[in-house]
Amino acid sequence: MAALSAAATKPAPKAAVNWNAAVAVTPAGSHVLGNPGAGVKLAEYVSYTCPHCAHFEIEASGPLKLAYVRSGKVSVEVRHLVRDPVDLTVAMLSNCGPKDRFFVNHGMFMRAQGTWMKPLLTASAAQRSRWTTGDLAARNRAIAADLKLYDMMATRGYDRPAVDRCLADGAMAQRLAQQTQDAQNAGVSGTPSFAINGALLAGTHEWTTLRPQLDAAL
Repeated sequence: MAALSAAATKPAPKAAVNWNAAVAVTPAGSHVLGNPGAGVKLAEYVSYTCPHCAHFEIEASGPLKLAYVRSGKVSVEVRHLVRDPVDLTVAMLSNCGPKDRFFVNHGMFMRAQGTWMKPLLTASAAQRSRWTTGDLAARNRAIAADLKLYDMMATRGYDRPAVDRCLADGAMAQRLAQQTQDAQNAGVSGTPSFAINGALLAGTHEWTTLRPQLDAAL
């Protein structure tokens, strides 16, 4: 009976934390995936119109989440370096909605980059003019329509009014501009670039060179 009583009062083991579902937002507006107390903090500087960034997402996001973030030892922060009007529009759509949606939105645009960027090759002068003239909302709506970004957002459950609200969000655009300035001030000259625990990694722009440096930091 004593043994049964002790077993009954023994606390149940704590469930493992799913760090791949833990998302936080920094004061600068960037998103962090994983354990906020992780000993190794990886920052990615990305641009949505950068082919090498799309390649990194496809090659590295799975290994990062499974082998590093899931353990709680590594967190991953995405910081934006906006290169052009199209990049800004896609960045604003990735940041659209609750913080928990960011990494799925981000992955969707990166993985489908080869599809949604195709219209850039055949865009008319009139289209390109609409992308760079008028107010922020008008420019972003023109880009979203011409590149069929509204359709992509619809697959994520966003209706057009919700997308348009994000595309008109001047405060979000300012945050992205500040992140871009902060990246440049930190010495980032191209994307993707990476920092571990605040130290920018020289000559590191792909998974094959990033991975051993992550392992060394653990």
